[in-house]
Amino acid sequence: MLDADTTALLRAVLDEVCENVSRYETMARTHVASKILEAARSGETSVANLRQVGRKALSDAPTMWR
Repeated sequence: MLDADTTALLRAVLDEVCENVSRYETMARTHVASKILEAARSGETSVANLRQVGRKALSDAPTMWR
């Protein structure tokens, strides 16, 4: 389980990466969140690297518009 500070950091990264993604595109947002969480659980703590992971995940994310 992640501590409150880490959780807040991951949420901030997710919100930043998905700032142009509708809150209703839950599949895309969930995909990005899972990849960011996976990186964090693997020991990644750099905000820049977590953003990069999130952006890559967003480019690969499922969407109802594709």
